[in-house]
Amino acid sequence: MKAIVAVVGRPNVGKSTFFNRVTKSRSALVDDRPGVTRDRLFGDVQWDDTLFTVVDTGGFVSDDSDPFASHIRLQVQQAIEEADAVVMLLDGKYGPSPYDEEMRTLLRNTDKPVFYGVNKIDGPSQEAQLYDYYALGVDTLYPLSAEHGYGVGDFMDALVAALPQGAAPFAEDHIQIAVIGKPNAGKSSLINRILGEERLVVSDIPGTTRDAIDSEVRLGDQTYTLVDTAGIRRKGKVTQKLEKFSIIKALRSLDRCDVALIVIDAAAGITDQDVRVAGYASQRGCGCIFLLNKWDLVEKDSGTAERYHRQLQAATKFLSYAPSMTISARTGTRVAKIFRLVDEVYAQYSARIGTGQVNRILARAVERNEPALHKGKRIKFYYAVQITSKPPTFVAFVNFPGAVHFSYERYLINQLREATGLDRTPLRLFFRQRTSREMPFLAPKRRRADARLRKKGRKR
Repeated sequence: MKAIVAVVGRPNVGKSTFFNRVTKSRSALVDDRPGVTRDRLFGDVQWDDTLFTVVDTGGFVSDDSDPFASHIRLQVQQAIEEADAVVMLLDGKYGPSPYDEEMRTLLRNTDKPVFYGVNKIDGPSQEAQLYDYYALGVDTLYPLSAEHGYGVGDFMDALVAALPQGAAPFAEDHIQIAVIGKPNAGKSSLINRILGEERLVVSDIPGTTRDAIDSEVRLGDQTYTLVDTAGIRRKGKVTQKLEKFSIIKALRSLDRCDVALIVIDAAAGITDQDVRVAGYASQRGCGCIFLLNKWDLVEKDSGTAERYHRQLQAATKFLSYAPSMTISARTGTRVAKIFRLVDEVYAQYSARIGTGQVNRILARAVERNEPALHKGKRIKFYYAVQITSKPPTFVAFVNFPGAVHFSYERYLINQLREATGLDRTPLRLFFRQRTSREMPFLAPKRRRADARLRKKGRKR
């Protein structure tokens, strides 16, 4: 197992900036406004030959005027309990705060190594600003600038020396799952239910989740990475810069996921925004599963579930291949069955089909239903090949690629689905120019007829 390092401190001391620097990413949202981070955010770090996980936490405060304060304190305490070492960041620009003293008191009760970094120190000339922090009873303070990199190297060397050694990197076979939906659909509640702990802050206040939060769960021999994302609202309702960045990060999480769990508030019904969110997932070509959440709040009879599924299929025809199921994150109803469905979708999403089989399928499809003529000439298909998976993507070489109508493309994709059993994953089919005189893959009867016509000097 990799060592875990928790980064804690009061709001706006630069924890997320430090997280981004050491993980060499921009995973954590950074803003001058305090309280941006609320959930724990996990990232991988490699320093020299040591691999470990760093955990960014929300700003620690004891003031309950912030509706999220108690949730954030719980997240910080859980991060400390799970960590092998703790980094407490202090603000070298503004000096000590009562929250620093409270945090220091909390850390006195842990037997784990604690490293105190005084952030926003941009050079040796500013190191005198450390002296006020010795009043906290700390023996060693590390001056650093998370934004500019000053002192970070020495700090990380000291930190790594105190970590348990022998940590291994994450396996490459993780299935990446993005949990998306509009605000208050129950995304964070679902992940907490799966993990069996309050890993993510849950509130009825829209916009609670801001970062795209990675969590890992292992079931049997398979490891899954769950990414909780900010609720995606209609563009016209998004006014704050911070929320815009949150939604951008939510959409980017779709670019790196294998399967998207599209969470819908079934109690509120299927809305236009649910369909828009599904469209974002469809555009990015990831596997999709619809989860009709809050099923415990829906008034039901024997046909309710079937009506919901029919309504969903009618509203999202562009995702006709995506399965759906009813769940309740609050009660746990059918949550355990989600991963069985994820495995099925992922198996198809990562499938590869042999070139010979692809060509036989398309040859039969063309024989059954030939494409329309293009300027009096027949569109000829020469051969096809799968070029990648995730999702399965095929290229067919033809004489007039731009002339293949989208309805015929849809027909060929449906033929591929039917013949290969890939009915729960997106499929992509592209057409490319082929100038060779090689015979197209038409049926023998058609090839013989074409040969007779050529002998007569006629053109078909």
